[in-house]
Amino acid sequence: MLLEMIEIAWERGRDAFDTAPVSPTQTRVLYAVEREPGINMRSLGRHLAMAAPSVSRLCDRLQAAGFLHRSPRAEDRREIQLRLTEAGAVHLRTLRLRRAEFLRLTMDGMTPADRRALAVGLSAFCAAIGGPPRTVDRPYERRHSA
Repeated sequence: MLLEMIEIAWERGRDAFDTAPVSPTQTRVLYAVEREPGINMRSLGRHLAMAAPSVSRLCDRLQAAGFLHRSPRAEDRREIQLRLTEAGAVHLRTLRLRRAEFLRLTMDGMTPADRRALAVGLSAFCAAIGGPPRTVDRPYERRHSA
């Protein structure tokens, strides 16, 4: 039943979670490069668990779209480092804003008790899949707690 509920929620939020004009895999590349500016292709491949040719093709497409910049590392010109372009950074900011707005609107329809229950359940879910949830600022809770 839980999986069905997650699938329904995902389907209803499809527009908010759409990563166009890049694929979800390309979006993972952008997030990885954002987290680690200057990451090299080999490290990116390990992070994504992908072979070098696949990583290279992904980066080719992202560079052609204007979202990624590749350049030789100053210390070793054979090593290519990756950085987001301004367009790539704007794309990720836009995705985050769209997703945050969708979640805010969805949570506005929930009671404070339901929001607390969801937070408890998601914390348990994150712990069960192998790690604690990241600590984040919770302005929504402060705004909507009763």
